[in-house]
Amino acid sequence: MFGYVAVLAVGYVLGTKAGRRRYEQIAGTYRAVTESPAAKAVITAGRRKIADRVSPDPEMVTLTQIDTETEVLRPQPAPTADRRR
Repeated sequence: MFGYVAVLAVGYVLGTKAGRRRYEQIAGTYRAVTESPAAKAVITAGRRKIADRVSPDPEMVTLTQIDTETEVLRPQPAPTADRRR
């Protein structure tokens, strides 16, 4: 969210200094880049990699049996979205 606000602020400043036509050119280029399927794929892949690294998976916890009457249940991995790689 902060990134969007920063981009809007920079766009506003550049637009007021460079004039309305230049601002429209910058905003149009930004929209074309961020809305392209290739850019969306790169952004999605990057978000997945980050989420995989910082995910609070239960595999980080070591489960040990307390006594012979206690059964240790292993957590099942969460179902993932369509991962083709």
